Amino acid sequence: MRWQEEYRSKLVTPEKAVSVIESNSRVVVGNFNAQPDVLLKSLCQRRDELRNVEIVQMVAAGPAPYAQPGMQEAFRPNVLFAGPSTRDAVASGRADYTPCRFFEIPRLFYDNLLPVDVAMICVSPPDRHGFCSFGIGVDYAVAAASCARVVIAEVRSQMPRTMGNFIHISNIDWVVESEEPLREFPPVQSDAVIDAIGHNVAELIPDGATLQLGIGGIPDAVARYLTDRKDLGIHSEMFSDSTVDLVEKGVITNQLKEHHRGRLVATFLMGTRKLYDFVDDNPMVEMLPVDYVNDPAVIGQLHNLISINSAVEVDLMGQVNAEAIGGVQISAVGGQMDFVEGARRSPGGMSIIAMPSTAAGGKVSRIVPYLNPYTPVTTPRYAVDVVVTEYGVAYLRGKSLRQRAEALMAIAHPRFQSELEEEWKEHVEGRKLASRVG
Repeated sequence: MRWQEEYRSKLVTPEKAVSVIESNSRVVVGNFNAQPDVLLKSLCQRRDELRNVEIVQMVAAGPAPYAQPGMQEAFRPNVLFAGPSTRDAVASGRADYTPCRFFEIPRLFYDNLLPVDVAMICVSPPDRHGFCSFGIGVDYAVAAASCARVVIAEVRSQMPRTMGNFIHISNIDWVVESEEPLREFPPVQSDAVIDAIGHNVAELIPDGATLQLGIGGIPDAVARYLTDRKDLGIHSEMFSDSTVDLVEKGVITNQLKEHHRGRLVATFLMGTRKLYDFVDDNPMVEMLPVDYVNDPAVIGQLHNLISINSAVEVDLMGQVNAEAIGGVQISAVGGQMDFVEGARRSPGGMSIIAMPSTAAGGKVSRIVPYLNPYTPVTTPRYAVDVVVTEYGVAYLRGKSLRQRAEALMAIAHPRFQSELEEEWKEHVEGRKLASRVG
């Protein structure tokens, strides 16, 4: 059978495709902007006839209908990253949260720790050979499709055809065509604080460095201060429009990378139509699975790998919390530790934690004396190289606890510096007293 005939034989309505999903099964859903919206909508319409269907997903780029109130008898979400659409469900107990580093998610499927009954993926239309691209969401979708008993593909007409990973029609069980547009994520409006952080981070990036960037105000601000650099590279779990700008300016060439020379490497993408058009059928872009892109052993082979991540708070020992506020899960470890560890293995590499010095409209310091009980440590103190705020740069690698505290207090907001100094003195005095008592 020619692939075109096979495609037509597998082409069904969304309702027919999701009818194969049974109660008590596990369904793995595409990540971020590769979320199969049409399939999810049809699945949620079966809420009265299904019970205890586990939905495994990292982040929903838009609504997570299966996690809304009233759905809990039919669906049990198991989220690997508490995003905006699932935070309330996790906090209220309607959903479970499973801590896991991003690069290790495929192992959950390959090692049968989370056996996959059904994979619902989002792909591009097939090429002339019958291969569909995983588009802007490769990450764990390749592993899920490889391990699933049933693969349902939402073939989205607007999904870019990206290089790196494809699935043939013969390896898909059911096909649903979709005209749903890709969600767009416009650049975040900058301000004086974000701009200052971007400047401070950019000062740490030399010519020829390979970057891990993300999306948001800080990565965009960093990019604005890199226009005079030469031969930068990209090896990142994701990139956005600001990366395209630097490619077009000739700043990012990828010519000095130790592997994938000349190519931007990522595992998922979020941005605007400008980004999606840029990556479409572009041999300069390689979209690869997260267990390769985020593997610290792979990252560490690149020289001068600069990793830039954010945080909710950092304590005076250098411990980083990037995933919870007041004990409530608001995100996850994601790929932060993957790239922190990889950057430390990289010859000349550096991991940077960049954040504003305050939160809540300036009422709360993000540099804190210590992390509160039940607060997760996303990145341990021994793994942190540099912390950056709008007030400067704190170099922590190789520093004693006293030196770390002094460096971090120096880049805290001036309003909180005396308070932090008092807390640190009490901490030191407390240790001395405990030593004498002991």
